[in-house]
This record gives sequence, C-alpha cells and structure tokens, in this order.
Amino acid sequence: MTALMATRFLTLAVCVTVAVAAIMVSLAPVAANQEGNALMALRHGVEDPDGVLASWDPNLVNPCTWFHVMCNDDNRVNRIDLNNMRLSGRLPPELAKLEQLQYMELGGNNLHGPIPLEFGDLKNLISMDLYNNDLSGPLPTTLGDLKSLTILRIDHNRLTGPIPRELSGLPDLRTVDFSSNDLCGTIPTSGPFENVPLSRFADNPRLKQGPGDYDADC
Repeated sequence: MTALMATRFLTLAVCVTVAVAAIMVSLAPVAANQEGNALMALRHGVEDPDGVLASWDPNLVNPCTWFHVMCNDDNRVNRIDLNNMRLSGRLPPELAKLEQLQYMELGGNNLHGPIPLEFGDLKNLISMDLYNNDLSGPLPTTLGDLKSLTILRIDHNRLTGPIPRELSGLPDLRTVDFSSNDLCGTIPTSGPFENVPLSRFADNPRLKQGPGDYDADC
C-alpha cells in the first residue's frame, strides 16, 4: 500500500510540475506582447527622424530583440536606452505597463507634454532620466509611489507647480535634478532632500528656499 501511495504521489507531483511549466510558457508570450504593445505606443507617438526605432517590429513576439531595449533573465523589459536620439512627441501612459522596467533613459530629446500619472505604477523603476526635453505641466504626485527610485533627473524642461512632498518619502532616492524648469513653492528639505545641493533646484524663478508652508496651488 505504501509503495502504491508513493507512486501515486510521484505521478501527481510530475503532473503538477508539467502543468506549472506549461502555464509559465503560455504566459511568457502574453507578457512579451503586452510589453511590445507598450513600446509600440511610444514608437507611434513620437517622430523619429534618424530611424532609431526601426527595429521595433510588432510582428516579433519578443521585444527583447529590439535595439535600445534590454531585458532581464525572464525576458521582461527592464531598460529603455533612448537618450539623445532626437525623438519628439509625447510620453505615452502605456509605458507604465512595463512592470519590470528599472531604467527609463529618455533624456536629451524633444519630448513634450506632461509626465503621465500612470508612471507611478512603475514599482521597480530605479532611474528616470527625462532631462533636456520640453516636458510641461505639474510633476505627478504618483511619483511618490516609486519606492525603488534612486535617480530622478528632470532638469531643463518646462515643468510647473510644486515639487510633490510625496517624493520625500522615497527611501532610496539619491540623485535628483529639478533645475531649469518653472517650478514653484518651497524646496523640500526632509528625507532624501536633506543633503541635496541648492544647485539642483536652480533656475526656477518661483521656487524658493524654506522654511515655509507647502503650497500645492502655487
């Protein structure tokens, strides 16, 4: 009886293992397609005079083969390297569907419009480089949800409004640059901002050094 039970248990274990493996294999193309769609939203939303996105082919199941895109060991997109590529257009909110994205490198282009609120869903994001663009509008308070964020460089844009106090709660934030925008209110000094040089806030005529009350409607 013991041997029979052991055989049945072994058979059941094998079946479960095979089933889990089949599910994982079936999910991989789905994730790849979703991430490919998110990246294609960027490609369709920008002008690309130098054709740097020409390899982004929606007919390929896996976007990990595309230039300027890097993936982790699970074939999930974790890096976009598009600094200084002369891209112009808007940032699509669909990029927030890149759940494993760690590095968003889009500085030195001519991107305009707002930073999408949805970017606060990028829970694994370590670096957001959007400097030297033409971005406008307020900084989303949802950026305070990016608990893995270490680098935030959004200098040399046309961003307005206050620096969200939610950013003061980011435990790993080390490098920031808000200079050369049109931000207003008071400069945060708590949490990760305690030792940030004032030069990282320079050239914001309406931004002032504290102490002072936080003005969300400045």
